[in-house]
Amino acid sequence: MSFAKQTSPYFRPGLAALAILLLVAPTYLHAQGCAMCYQSAAASGARLIHALKNGIVILMIPPLLMTGLFARLVYRRRNLCNEEFVNHREV
Repeated sequence: MSFAKQTSPYFRPGLAALAILLLVAPTYLHAQGCAMCYQSAAASGARLIHALKNGIVILMIPPLLMTGLFARLVYRRRNLCNEEFVNHREV
């Protein structure tokens, strides 16, 4: 069975709509744009800017790890229900 036959009929149009949305969306929508945070970060020295960037990276690690572990769990168990359904039909 090919990948095209397994995917939902809404997969390709949804993916195309997402790509168009990301290309058309203004760049200021990709960040919060907090004026107070921007001003304080711009006025600080290079050392504080470096610390701020490191803090952002550190705060991104746990959600990325959790998402990766969840995706791995789903991928490993993707056919569990299908196998039970096939075994049930054969009986």
